[in-house]
Amino acid sequence: MVAPFGDRLRRARKRAGLSQRVLAVESGVSLSLIRKLEQGERQDTRLETARRLAAALHIPTTALIAAEAGDAAPASGARAAHWADVQTALDPDVPDPRDLDEPPTLAGVRADLDLAITHYTSGNLAGIATFLPGLIRDANTLAGLTDRGRPLRMEVMQITGRLMTQTRNYASAEVAFSLAQAEVPDELHAAALANNTTWLLLRRGRLREAGRLAARWAESLEPRLSRATPEDLSAWGWLLLRTAATASRDARPDDAAHALRLATAAAVTMPPPRPGKTLSRAGFIRRFTRLTVGMQRAEQAMVEDRPDEVLRVARQVGAKHLPPTVGNRNRHLLDVAHAQVLTRQHRDAMETMLLVERDAPEWLPHQRYAKEVLARIVAKRRTLTPDMRRLADTMRLPL
Repeated sequence: MVAPFGDRLRRARKRAGLSQRVLAVESGVSLSLIRKLEQGERQDTRLETARRLAAALHIPTTALIAAEAGDAAPASGARAAHWADVQTALDPDVPDPRDLDEPPTLAGVRADLDLAITHYTSGNLAGIATFLPGLIRDANTLAGLTDRGRPLRMEVMQITGRLMTQTRNYASAEVAFSLAQAEVPDELHAAALANNTTWLLLRRGRLREAGRLAARWAESLEPRLSRATPEDLSAWGWLLLRTAATASRDARPDDAAHALRLATAAAVTMPPPRPGKTLSRAGFIRRFTRLTVGMQRAEQAMVEDRPDEVLRVARQVGAKHLPPTVGNRNRHLLDVAHAQVLTRQHRDAMETMLLVERDAPEWLPHQRYAKEVLARIVAKRRTLTPDMRRLADTMRLPL
């Protein structure tokens, strides 16, 4: 039986020779919360709080969350029903309910996959939900008709897994990635799958697994920079960023900084894009740039409670002027809003949140982080503006 979080915290604090009061000062976590955790009045806490406590105790975050944080509950009610057909289509025991006159074709499935990727990158989640179940079934049928359909089905499962991860349907994401694993044709696609799986593990709070997977693949993929292709550099760079993300959350800032230095080398080496030339779509790998690394640097600074550094890096990135579909731009802007709240720039923080809502209205409600940032903004106001009330309702902010 795994010891409760409070018991692990108390033992770690005593081993470090700190009183509850000193730990509160060192970590920035309130004394009352530490007492409630150790006394069992609170059974768990946010990953960010665990990281603060672990950093103050000079231990990895995973030493405190030994059981690994449980899955966040997927969206409920109407939002869960939104994805019910996708989840059903992933079940191999459920027959295709459609009565189709003609079998799917390679060209048709590929065109639908391109449309799915376009919807995903633009944040049109409702759009992709309408036809993704049919795409999954067509890909399964095609893979049974021709060997050329198998790699295509793998790509469909990759984008499905990413979508399920994004919408917090984690069990379905795991099924999709498992199905993709069975069809991986080469190392580049396998690396992309590792990148996607690491993201899933990270969102589920399984830091140790995520860190090991990302680090193992980053080490395996490390290229000779003088000969590396854009695809090689992008795959390596994204896995380095996953390594940095898990390390920073696990209170290992030196490991995170090392991964970011290597990621910077990958971005600097990346040749400029040539007109008409795009990356191979292997596993939905996106182009890796210095802006991508900059956003990760800001995220690491936010995890380490350095809001001034977040805003300094954000000025260099200039994400507000980037297209909404660029990399992790919208996630980065949540870090900016959080940093603005912590530096008492509440009006600016609200403007940043409204910008993200404008550009990614379907994406934003699925972000638990966004809800936490908005809660901080609302807590500082005696009277809410109409935009604050509307956004709080949209994101189902608890009363």
